[in-house]
Amino acid sequence: MRFGITGHRLLPPGIAERAVDHWRQALPSGAGLHAVSSLADGADQLFAAHVLAAGGTLEVVLPSAGYAASLATAGSRARFESLLRAAATVVTMPYAEPCDQGFLAAGQALVDRCDHLFAVWDGRPTRGPGGTADVVAYARARDRPVTVLWIDGVRRT
Repeated sequence: MRFGITGHRLLPPGIAERAVDHWRQALPSGAGLHAVSSLADGADQLFAAHVLAAGGTLEVVLPSAGYAASLATAGSRARFESLLRAAATVVTMPYAEPCDQGFLAAGQALVDRCDHLFAVWDGRPTRGPGGTADVVAYARARDRPVTVLWIDGVRRT
């Protein structure tokens, strides 16, 4: 079974801890853990780091060739590079630079490669094509189980 991740790039206090606690309880460890991530800031990198720390295998789906440049900080770019080096498989969408079409294509490809999707998501509409809400809608349309990890009443910025 392969687990995918989608989620917000900026996580309010308490959300990351809730997600990691859930993954610790719900996911296998070791060779039985297979995950798919696009390695965006926030939820994607948090999940990928958890999977690797638990001894799992990571598959990466990148929205474009120049994707690292779209990450918000030098720290997130460094984490991205480290996680990317640890990935067993990397698939890159056919876009030279980050774009809405690439984000949407990567989200759909990620869902197509997983059996269960985790969404670190506040339940609100997407802020742009390929956002968390679009990926969740795509997963649900394909009858993929989706586990939403959020805390009621917490708002993202």
